[in-house]
Amino acid sequence: QVQLVESGGGSVQPGGSLRLSCAASRSIFTFNAMGWYRQAPGKERELVAVISTGGRINYADSVKGRFTISEDSAKNTLYLQMNSLKPEDTAVYYCKGTTVFTDYWGQGTQVTVSS
Repeated sequence: QVQLVESGGGSVQPGGSLRLSCAASRSIFTFNAMGWYRQAPGKERELVAVISTGGRINYADSVKGRFTISEDSAKNTLYLQMNSLKPEDTAVYYCKGTTVFTDYWGQGTQVTVSS
């Protein structure tokens, strides 16, 4: 069973930074794409950033220039560096791994941006 385990969430003031990690239980090369999604209270889950096969990266317009997605294949870990955080970034952040057959999701990590 594939497991994705997120960490690094927490509470931060506006303008602050956090780095989320997503540790996979198998090689990240076995995924066609890996990404970060978030879900705020009362809202649908939305894409934040994704890395696809070949290194193609896409960001949601709302996080461009502030968030950076990266991966470390040696550690089988996906990262999301979040800078200049805003209150509207408050959400549960989920890691997702996509294969030909199915999607795998982590349990989520809470990010709260508040003064």
